[in-house]
Amino acid sequence: MPQDSAPHGGAPLEIIAASLRRERTRAGLSLTEVARRAGLAKSTLSQLESGTGNPSVETLWALGVALDVPFSRLVEPDRPRVRVIRAGKGPTVFAEHADYACTLLSACPTAARRDMYIVRAEPGTPRRSDPHMTGVVEHTVLCAGRARVGILDDPVELLPGDYICYPADVPHIFEALEPGTFAVEVSEYN
Repeated sequence: MPQDSAPHGGAPLEIIAASLRRERTRAGLSLTEVARRAGLAKSTLSQLESGTGNPSVETLWALGVALDVPFSRLVEPDRPRVRVIRAGKGPTVFAEHADYACTLLSACPTAARRDMYIVRAEPGTPRRSDPHMTGVVEHTVLCAGRARVGILDDPVELLPGDYICYPADVPHIFEALEPGTFAVEVSEYN
């Protein structure tokens, strides 16, 4: 597979490789230390940094945690200051067990620590999320439909225009209660 190609339509390997090198250098960590923190073999990390590996989502999440950076910083290239994403476009990831899709609108810039998403969900199986990194807070504004959102043990029903903020370093949920439910979500990394 050429280095600029993307595995399974995902982020190009050259972007992932450059991002890993940049973030490891920024953190002042060796290959050995990052691999240890992420639970990977040093050779695996070396391959990823050279653009020859094929990282899974789990591997990239582990590396993000090891480097203390949001997942998006490892898969999105640097963007110019003005950016437009048309409705229905942008990098979208789908949930495995729920009718739930998350489209990255704005990756966390270097000086900030947040990502912005459009979340689309349909009634049925709710999207239950495991805890994110320590200190992550999610902000959600419901745009259409109706949903139960927040901490898994105490979600809040939202209507269009409602806003909720909750810690995302504990189990949490997004459950669509009406067809066509969608929201804007910001994950803030503290």
